[in-house]
Amino acid sequence: MKTILFVCVENSNRSQMAEAFARMHGGERVQVASAGSRPSGRINPKAVEAMRELGYDLTSHASKGLDEFNGTPVDVAVTMGCGDECPLVIARQREDWRIPDPREMSPDEFRGVRDLIEMKVRELLASLDNPAQR
Repeated sequence: MKTILFVCVENSNRSQMAEAFARMHGGERVQVASAGSRPSGRINPKAVEAMRELGYDLTSHASKGLDEFNGTPVDVAVTMGCGDECPLVIARQREDWRIPDPREMSPDEFRGVRDLIEMKVRELLASLDNPAQR
């Protein structure tokens, strides 16, 4: 089983949706978590609604900080726009997805970011299943 940690600044939008998509599409073959470099303490209602449209309930998630994962090794750490603000996480593989923060976007723009995250998560999961793809 592969472990994946998705990280963004507030852990209220991008990393939460990525975690949800990894759970939806990765099933039992991955262990997934998300965190923020400066967690907001809440999940953005826009993210909750965007994921509800796809049948996933984000209200069961909580915004959390990276300190929970300090020293815990993961197979893959994916940062989403927090760059140098993200403290180092012990990871075999690192990826930085340059995904814009959708917090202030219109619902349609927000859905576009959601769909981009889903596509990238699917690509990541496929690469974990078939390392030759990397």
